[in-house]
This record gives sequence, C-alpha cells and structure tokens, in this order.
Amino acid sequence: MTTIVLRVAVPCPLPRCLDYLPPDDIDIGTLAAGQRFEVPLGRRRLVGVLWETASGSDIAPERLRKAIRRLDEAPVLTPDLVALLDWAARYYHHPIGEVAQAALPVLLRQGKAPCWQPLTRWRAVENAPEALAELERRAPRQAAALARLLAHPEGLDEAHWPDRPEAAILRRLEARGLIRRESLPPPAVLPPPPEAPSAAPEPTPEQRAALHALREGTGFRCSLLEGVTGSGKTEVYLHLLEDCLRAGRQALLLVPEIGLTPQLTRRLRERLPAPVTVIHSGMSDRERLDAWALAREGRAGVVVGTRSAVFTPLARPGLFIVDEEHDPSLAQQEGFRYSARDLLVWRARRLDIPVVLGSATPSLETLRNALEGRYRHVRLASRPGRARPPRRRLLDIRSRPLHAGLSEPALEAIGQTLAAGDQALVFLNRRGFAPVLLCHDCGWLAECERCDARYTLHRKQQRLRCHHCESTRPVPRQCPECGSQALIAVGEGTERLEAFLAERFGAERVVRIDRDTAGGRHRLERLLARVHAGEPLILVGTQMLAKGHDFPRLTRVVVLGADQALHSLDFRAGERLAQRLEQVAGRAGRGVRPGEVLVQTHFPEHPLLQTLVHEGYAGFARRTLAERREAGLPPYAHLALLRAEAPSPAPPEAFLAAARQCLEAAGGEVTLLGPAPAPMARRQGRHRAQLLLLASERPALHALLDKALPRLGTLPHAGRVRWSLDVDPVELY
Repeated sequence: MTTIVLRVAVPCPLPRCLDYLPPDDIDIGTLAAGQRFEVPLGRRRLVGVLWETASGSDIAPERLRKAIRRLDEAPVLTPDLVALLDWAARYYHHPIGEVAQAALPVLLRQGKAPCWQPLTRWRAVENAPEALAELERRAPRQAAALARLLAHPEGLDEAHWPDRPEAAILRRLEARGLIRRESLPPPAVLPPPPEAPSAAPEPTPEQRAALHALREGTGFRCSLLEGVTGSGKTEVYLHLLEDCLRAGRQALLLVPEIGLTPQLTRRLRERLPAPVTVIHSGMSDRERLDAWALAREGRAGVVVGTRSAVFTPLARPGLFIVDEEHDPSLAQQEGFRYSARDLLVWRARRLDIPVVLGSATPSLETLRNALEGRYRHVRLASRPGRARPPRRRLLDIRSRPLHAGLSEPALEAIGQTLAAGDQALVFLNRRGFAPVLLCHDCGWLAECERCDARYTLHRKQQRLRCHHCESTRPVPRQCPECGSQALIAVGEGTERLEAFLAERFGAERVVRIDRDTAGGRHRLERLLARVHAGEPLILVGTQMLAKGHDFPRLTRVVVLGADQALHSLDFRAGERLAQRLEQVAGRAGRGVRPGEVLVQTHFPEHPLLQTLVHEGYAGFARRTLAERREAGLPPYAHLALLRAEAPSPAPPEAFLAAARQCLEAAGGEVTLLGPAPAPMARRQGRHRAQLLLLASERPALHALLDKALPRLGTLPHAGRVRWSLDVDPVELY
C-alpha cells in the first residue's frame, strides 16, 4: 500500500523539508503546496508549510510522526511564491523552512487565520466642537486629532489619514464620547473603475518616449529606467501602474526605506483608480497581515513595500517595479540573506510579466546587464519644465576654520539661501552629537564594551550609544581612568550640526531629520509636512533625505563627511559614495529656482570627486566598470562570503581554516581569500572572521557550495561558532 507523505518546510536550520504522515481526518485530494500545517518537532509544535507530497519516504513509515492539523484549506503561498522560495533556498543555500517563514507575516507564523479585519473610519460627533477649546488646554495631541476630524465631516480612515495619531489618543477621544468609529466595507475586487481619480499631467516628450519603450512587447521583459534626479521617474511609474490597473491586474512597487513610502503612497492614492496598500516593518503585525490578505484576495490594486514585500501574494500580478534599485537596503543582511531586487526579477520571469528597475544611479550589476542588452535600457536625461540639474562645486576646506564641521563659505551660502526665502540641506550621514568622547587630560576614549567601535554621544538624551549593537550607557561625569572632568566631544553628528545652526540662524529655522527625530509612527510625516509648507528652513539630515523626496523650495545642498569613503577597504565604497552624492545632490533645484551643491573635502583633487563633478554618475560608472573588469571584481565576477563568530576569537578562525580545506578538497575554479578577521572584528560581544569565495563564473561558485556546504556542519569547530553564508554580499564588513 502506498504511503502518502507530507514534505513540510519547518522553521529550523535544516537544509531540507521534513517528512510527516498526514492527519487521519484529511482528504488526500485536497492537499496542495503552500498550505500550513501544525507539526511536532521534538517536544515543540511548529507551524510549517507543505512543500510537496510524496509516495513514500527514506524513513520507515512506523518512524514517521503525524502532522497535528492542517491550518488552511486554500494555500497561503501561491504557486509562484512556492517556486520563488524553492529557488531562493537553493540559490542562497539557506534552510528551506527559514526561507518559507520569511515569506509569511508574523501572525501566520503563529498559526493565525489568513484574513483581514475591516478598515476603520473615525468621525467627530455633533457636540465635539464644544470640547475643542478645553482639550487644547489640557490635551493638545487629542485636540489636534479632533480638529483634523472636524475638518473632515465625512470621516477619515487609514488610507486617507496617513499621519493619524497613535491608537491610544483615538481611544481616549472615543472614551470621551467625542468621536466614533465605523467599519468600512471591504475594497472591491479588481478590475478598477475606468477613470483615475485625478487627471494625470501631460507627460513630457522624453517621458512619452520612455513610456513607449517600456510598453513595447508582451510578457516578461526587464527594463532599467535610468533617469537623472528630478526627471520624473515616478510619473512614468504612475502611467505604467494605470495601464496595469485598467487591464484588471495588480502591481507591486518596492522601495528601499520606510521613509520613502508616505509621500509616494499619498501620490499613488491621489492618482490611481484602485486601492493602494502598504507593507513595511513599521506596521503592526495585524496591519501587515491585513495588507497581505487584501493583496492575496485581489482587493489591493497596488502594493507598496520595502524588501520583505517581495513575498506578497497577488491574485492577478501584472507589473513589478523596483524604485532606487541600487540601494543596499533592498538586500536583507541578517538571517535569510537575499536581494529583493533579484528575487523580484526572477519572480517576474516566472510569471511572464514586465519588471522595471528605476534609479538615477543604477548599481553596476544592473548597468552592466543593460549595457550588454540583457535588460532594456530606457533613459530620462533631463528635468521637466525649467528645472535644471544643480551646479556642483568642491569646497576645499584644508587649513580653513570649521564650525561644527561647516566652513565659512558653506555658512555664507546657507545664509544667502535663507535670505532668498529658500531652503538648504546640510547632509551628514552620522547621527548623534559627536562620534567620539575623550578625556583631554589622559586620552581615554569612550569605547563600546561589545564592539570594536566607539560610543557616539547623544547629548539631548545624555547617553552614549553604540550604533552597531545599540547598547547605551549614561554620559560619565568624569574620566573613569584619571578622574578628570575634562571630557570633550570630538567630531560632528547631526545633533551637533542642528545645535550650531540653531544658534547661528535661529532654532525655528532648523529641522533635523534622522532616525533619532523621525522614529515613531508618524513623526517623519509631520517633519516632512513642515518642509513641504515651503517656509525658509535648514534641513539637517542623514541618508533618510538623500533619495525619493521632492522639496520644490530646496535650492542648496551642503555635503559633509564625503572624505570618509575615499580610502575604504571595501571595493564598493566608491560606488556607494558616488550614488549617495548624486542622490543627495538631486534634492536641489527641483523647482523653478536653480540649485547648487557644495561638497566639503580635504581631497579636492581626488579622481572620484573630480569625475562626479565634471562627468556625473555616468562618467563614474563607465570608468569604474572598466576598472572592475580589469580587476576581476563584480559585476564581472561572483562572490560568496562565509562568516563565523563566537565569544572568543580562536573558534571562528579555526572553523574557517577547516572550511577552507574542505572547499579546496571539493575542487573547482574558485579563488578563496582568507580566513581573516572581519573589518569590524568584534561586534555585539562576538568575535568575527570571514572567508571570501570569488569565481569568474556563477555556476562554478554554486557547484562548489553545493558540494562542500553539507560537510561544513560536521567540522570539528562547527558546534563552537555561529556561521552563515552570504551569496552576492552587498557589504563585506
């Protein structure tokens, strides 16, 4: 008699599915890949995903355990997602059960039902205006929320109140009897109505040409939309999304960071004729499951999300878009390490639908594919209307006095910008007040006890914080080594810049936007709303402001700290710096007024800076691709990074030395570099080492990994370390 066996992807670090017998009460004919099962593993009960059924197992039937119960009648993972995850597990050489878990919202991993809750709308009651004045005195945040609802008698829901306050504030207003909540009916299943809610602006001739090229053909085609900052890539996206929705299909739009979603989502909802939903890590578990379920049922026309949204199921997928495709944030760098961009291209090929990769500064991997004809290359070379690219200048700060890192010419330029009624951006990719706290008498440095890094001083919080492990400690009153009170802050962070600029130009003129000020559910939206109001301001910010934002009144950008990446050991450091400078420069001059970008540097003759100023990113990319080809580095070679870490330094090095021997014994045309300590050898209290694999051909690299990886877990030191593999790593730290 044939024994039907369930092969279940269970969340554990095993390279294959586990075999189980089906529950007694199940109809074998209703089994389908992608259904969740509750299964026993040791003494635990876990939620796994059925991957396939088989007629028999390598394990004797009497030794197989039964699955406890099936959680879903219909699969929670669509067939295309099962295929994607199966390929991803093999390509990234990661345990299949952990890969499957990464594709599920947290509540589904816990066994909850795959359904959404009705959306909620809030309305102010009739007597609410009478209570507003009293609330403004006693509870200003409640008063602000009530005033917003009073301005919208029809009520506001999640989709139309993106800056809504915390749930606790709404509950208090509801308890006071000043507002009431209503459940909205579910969004209609597509197809959408024939007309968009608001009229679309007429595309420029260049945008029309780009749209014609992107619409040409049917089925799978991968296109690079390379457009200078401010050239209207989002407008092209909108037209393509409208095409997709009018065809009764759904679209998925990936963005690299949460900070880019509010402005983009608002614009999509104003223009598109179907519901737009958002998926990112800043949402609650319930909100993420609701968005996931609406997409799966076909009720969300467009899904906007960060990298994990690549696993969102769609009932009728028709178009994929990756905005800022070059951004390293699109790569997951902990646990299951993957590139969301690359997975989405593979998924589009499997579904036979188009995918568009957009960027002003394409990654060299994508650019090579476009230049060699594997991707369609579509360009937007100019800004619409009278807007022009900003003028760029290098400010030589050698021998110049600096004030909180700013030179006098930069400060004069900022003052001129404010006097003209415009806005300026001071960009420094370093949070906190100062990166170093030291004793002026004995030279003691405040160093993290868990990392090979120094604490950053956050003066407003009166805390020292490590930005690598997030450990904190109070700022000492005196030096712990010599007892001196001569502790001084060295270097600049955004907090110090904010304090200095507020003193020089007035606190009301300075807005700081970084992870410290923009954390929380709606703080970023509130800060951006102030910027969009158009008053003369100085923005102080990190990479959160470097891309995706459109500030029409911003005419001048001052860049600090550009020199840090000029002498990095990472071969990608120059590419990252060039992309960052080009992106942040693109914030200037997007309106009718011309823009200017000032880059402070101690190395004005450096070839990279000179190339960017005179030839732009295109010239930099052309030169760097030639250098990479000559050196045999990506994108003309393929990497994998084997990492190991432990509480002491010896086990990682011993494990990787044995791993190198194992890899060498397996043969293959792969160069092995190391083992060596990681650039940051100690992080979060663990000592780290790494072994780099470099191959000129991708099949040779994967053939070696397929052959050797199963043996690594049996090496003598494998049990004393935590080791991982990163295929196509974007960071070598």
